[in-house]
Amino acid sequence: MLFLVSTQWNEVWIARTFVLSNTTDMQTKQTISIIGSTGNMGSAIAKSLAKGNYRLLLCAGKQNSADALAKEIQDNNPTAEVEAIDCSYNASWEADIIIAAIPFGIEKEIAGKISEVANQKIVISIANPLNTSYDGLLTASDTSAAEELQKLLPNSKVIKAFNTTFAADFSQPVIDGKQADSFIAGNDLEALETVSELVATAGFNPVIAGDLSVSRTLEQMQLLLITLNMKNSYNWLAGWKLLHN
Repeated sequence: MLFLVSTQWNEVWIARTFVLSNTTDMQTKQTISIIGSTGNMGSAIAKSLAKGNYRLLLCAGKQNSADALAKEIQDNNPTAEVEAIDCSYNASWEADIIIAAIPFGIEKEIAGKISEVANQKIVISIANPLNTSYDGLLTASDTSAAEELQKLLPNSKVIKAFNTTFAADFSQPVIDGKQADSFIAGNDLEALETVSELVATAGFNPVIAGDLSVSRTLEQMQLLLITLNMKNSYNWLAGWKLLHN
């Protein structure tokens, strides 16, 4: 089931769709580090991005799990360039883009490990700071998981992405005949465009929702979607769709 939302957006919010060019293969291959790559979201993101023109570095708490994921990806896509790496610092040092596919509770720990090598790099926050009863967020109303990560990594370009999608959506981003939207927020326009391309590669329609403070809304949106999923038994296959003229 697809949860549909139709609304009139304030013009200060930006909604843009980026389509990957046919010249993608001619572009310089970017290296993406996925920290927490063997979790439900991390592995779903890794498998989806393996279809693109990227080199993937998979980092997880258990090296054998990262090795197994890398092998699975290469078995299914022999042209994929993917490597398991056992150190978040080393993975981030090599990366152009860092995806923090980790729970909100360990963002501070991971930020401390990668801060030296994340300078001027895009760092994607996918975390939703849910409480243990899934009926609220751990963050105050004037901040978000993404904004807190930006404070921890002041010299990085933190972008909110992939938090409004379920892991199951990555294998089926078209639900009930409609391509699910994936909302993005951040303060750096070039970084937003780059992440939009990642989102499109993963199979979703990228929608730039605004600056990083809009992450507060995006995290509340996913809290609502999780609540609706549990209430209505969507089987974790549900997403948002913005309807407009």
